[in-house]
Amino acid sequence: MVCLGNICRSPLAEGIMKVKLPESFFVDSAGTISMHEGKHPDSRSIKIATNHGIDISKQRSRPIVKSDFETFDKIYCMDINVYQEVISRTNNEKYRQKVSLFLEAAGNHKNTEVPDPYWGDLNDFEEVFQLLEEGCNTIAQQLTHNV
Repeated sequence: MVCLGNICRSPLAEGIMKVKLPESFFVDSAGTISMHEGKHPDSRSIKIATNHGIDISKQRSRPIVKSDFETFDKIYCMDINVYQEVISRTNNEKYRQKVSLFLEAAGNHKNTEVPDPYWGDLNDFEEVFQLLEEGCNTIAQQLTHNV
């Protein structure tokens, strides 16, 4: 799960997906920038996750790194700019095939991007949570169906 700073959307997506997948799956999140590296998720993301029974408070922001292309089978990006930044980090077509827009992978044809709630309020974070929840349901079914 990748967003810009790895403090709002991708930590929520990581937390939601971890609840939906068997423990044999390794789920992580990252950002395309290192500005928040080592910091916990935004307090509003933590609050919204907690409201839904998910604890993301121990997560730490990190930037996406080249080894992520080898480590992960799927890399889900929250918006088009993040997607373009991630695929620009490799020339390997096999690695690029692992990268997709989160909502496209989830079959959401109304939206292509998970909006960044950073400049918004708790309602914006809740809306993002609902989008991610729905998307994670679909993606988790896809991933576990192929196992």
